[in-house]
Amino acid sequence: MTPPSEQLNVVLAVTGASGAALGVAVLEQLAGLDVQVHLVVSDSGKRTLAHEVGTEAHGRMLIRAHRHYDNRNIGAAIASGSFPVAGMIVAPCSMKSLAAISTGVSDSLVSRAADVQLKERRRLVLMTRETPLHLGHLRNMTAVTEMGAIVMPPVPAFYNRPQSVGDIVDHLSRRAIDLLGLPRPRLSHAWQGESDWNHPKIAIGSAPKSKA
Repeated sequence: MTPPSEQLNVVLAVTGASGAALGVAVLEQLAGLDVQVHLVVSDSGKRTLAHEVGTEAHGRMLIRAHRHYDNRNIGAAIASGSFPVAGMIVAPCSMKSLAAISTGVSDSLVSRAADVQLKERRRLVLMTRETPLHLGHLRNMTAVTEMGAIVMPPVPAFYNRPQSVGDIVDHLSRRAIDLLGLPRPRLSHAWQGESDWNHPKIAIGSAPKSKA
């Protein structure tokens, strides 16, 4: 167990975009690193968790987190820059949350906590989830990048030959945590060259036969 003086606090926010399983996976991975997770889930995030992961998903996350907060509680510890935080991940990050963060509209704990990361020059990883993207989305991504955030859309990587959706979610969650630069071992497998990758091939269905 890490001594209290060396404990790391990480903020995890789950907002109302598709991909709620990403937030669950990030929480599980962080818990395995002996990191204290401060969790905040938006109302839309709760709905998406119930729809995509299960009605008990939010409750299980509350138990797993070190502390959890209501998204309306802008007086929470994570709303202040004086509270020591190693970084923050928004997984997934809705376009509404992205817009609030990019414009500094701190009307919720998620956007306020993200704003704190930016003003304190801490790592902020936004797993933005939407497709296709219109110009407003792209401009907001540019704005937060210029402010210091890391925009990481959950785009699957296929070079590691995932065999299931779970494999894809696991890899993306590990990459997001690695981007925080925590003083912990890397979670994702570092590329060592083609000779290092001998995973089974992805099973791809054959194209349908054309009608005569």
